[in-house]
Amino acid sequence: MPESKGRPGSAAQRPTGGDKAVATGKKQYFRRKKVCRFCVERIDDINYKDVKLLHAFVAERGKIVPRRISGVCAPHQRRLADAIKKARNIALLPFAAAF
Repeated sequence: MPESKGRPGSAAQRPTGGDKAVATGKKQYFRRKKVCRFCVERIDDINYKDVKLLHAFVAERGKIVPRRISGVCAPHQRRLADAIKKARNIALLPFAAAF
């Protein structure tokens, strides 16, 4: 029995619902590019004793917020991670959230 030309044969060739938003004319969400807070404010040294600054880059569970979420550039993220780890070791920041 020959396949009809109207229906694709495998699942990989079937259309998905991903292109419906474009076809129906929905507005696309514009995501703004994240800029490094330390580069903008020209902060070169990230001090481990500045708990107020470091606390903004630690999630409520005690984990360091990743670059893709915080928007910090790679060199500053490395310095930030070191400062957070130093602050944790001298008990300025928690290692984990209290339950």
